[in-house]
Amino acid sequence: MSSNKGIRLENISKIYTDPKTKKPFYAVKDVSITIEPGAFVTLLGPSGCGKTTTLRMIAGFESPDEGEIFIGDEPVMALTPNKRDTAMVFQSYALFPHYNVFDNVAYGLKIRKLDRHTIREKVMNILDLVEMEGLEARMTNQLSGGQQQRVALARALVVEPSVLLFDEPLSNLDAKLRVTMRTEIRRIQQELGITAVYVTHDQSEAMSLSDQIIIMNQGLIAQMGSPREIYYHPNSEFVADFIGEANFLDGTIKSVSGDDCVMDIAGHELPLPNPKGYPVGQVCRMVVRPEAVRIGTQGPLPCTVTLSCFMGAYHFYHVMLGDMLLKITDDCPVNKHTFQVSDQAFLGFEENCVHIL
Repeated sequence: MSSNKGIRLENISKIYTDPKTKKPFYAVKDVSITIEPGAFVTLLGPSGCGKTTTLRMIAGFESPDEGEIFIGDEPVMALTPNKRDTAMVFQSYALFPHYNVFDNVAYGLKIRKLDRHTIREKVMNILDLVEMEGLEARMTNQLSGGQQQRVALARALVVEPSVLLFDEPLSNLDAKLRVTMRTEIRRIQQELGITAVYVTHDQSEAMSLSDQIIIMNQGLIAQMGSPREIYYHPNSEFVADFIGEANFLDGTIKSVSGDDCVMDIAGHELPLPNPKGYPVGQVCRMVVRPEAVRIGTQGPLPCTVTLSCFMGAYHFYHVMLGDMLLKITDDCPVNKHTFQVSDQAFLGFEENCVHIL
């Protein structure tokens, strides 16, 4: 494999014109990102947040209106996509229907005018890596969706790029196959040590694949961090709501001592950490994940059950705490008391799982 390179985006922006209003708008605005060599980084966000535009600018299919892009230490803005040492795996696979698997994968090597023996060796090695050996003579229309995705991946990898780019590559697959394929993509990326940038709007895909997640919203970076950081320490309500399920609780700080405080939540007092050092009287919004809420016959916060569903691995509840709705996933419910709708119950939280925004 070629040596893997990092990526550096310095203050890049992309301006489009709105077709209706004819006014210019920023699809991506002043984005700076450093991606280490060999890292797997996912751009995550809702439709229209700028993640695909950012990926296409790295690939060279779009040009930034402002800023600079480096692959390794080389500025690449002046280079066409085929000169950038990157390869892209598309949502549509973009395979050639009149070629068999071998010729699809060999295409980029033939363009580079490698000899037949080298091409065969490289193609067979890559087909082995993506677990498609023995299928090289098949036409692509005889393959399942998952197999087509593997061929698309092999075709990108065989040219030995330093950077692999993925544009929602699993969105055409069914749910079970998506999970299998994302495990495969991560295995291959780690085995090769290749730098990867992956675009998705699927949060579980982002969580399971990434060393680092970059959440985008309206052309800006909302938060960057490891999956764990973003899940447990979201920096805004948007991020908390976008990654996983989140409960939001409003409360007022009653007293402060050191890094801790007592919060008034719906008329009940609860001791909590106060890492931002908010003063007495401050109204705060907190995030607590459904799996971090404990429901029982005693606890600091009384509530009323409004939904009770047995889900096998967990029991799912909706409860009202004052006028606030909370979702709870109570794991491994087999030996636990089950609450029914309209039951009174009590809530507690894992202290370090409540995050004050």
